[in-house]
Amino acid sequence: MPKALAPEISTWPAPDPQLIGSRCSDCGAVAFPVHSRCPRCSSGNVAETTLPRRGTLVSWTTQGFLPGPPYAGRETAEMFTPFGVGLVQLGDVVRVEGRLTENDPDRLAFGMEVELTMVPIAVGDDGTETVTFAFRTI
Repeated sequence: MPKALAPEISTWPAPDPQLIGSRCSDCGAVAFPVHSRCPRCSSGNVAETTLPRRGTLVSWTTQGFLPGPPYAGRETAEMFTPFGVGLVQLGDVVRVEGRLTENDPDRLAFGMEVELTMVPIAVGDDGTETVTFAFRTI
């Protein structure tokens, strides 16, 4: 059974996982990941909330080199495959930065619809696969 890189940030292994953020009861601001205080008004009146699974691509780039620590992947620089990274507007709720399943900039466009998915990021010495969230084009 795979394991999540950061199990506290999503509802995975639910069949249709959602990211978990926080919503301020005082001003309504939403943040991801969960914050103990509101980033807008500093209130401590925040509660966990699930975020929409679908959104639109606001901006993107390609990660063309092996990330440094604390990157959890097990590739070497020679094995590394570039991956897309995007800023995604989830409904009218919040913007989230995350991996994209597409790494070809010519196949990405402003306003493109994307959906949350989970992707493998590493395999441990014991064979256990580690997954993280990403957005795929739809």
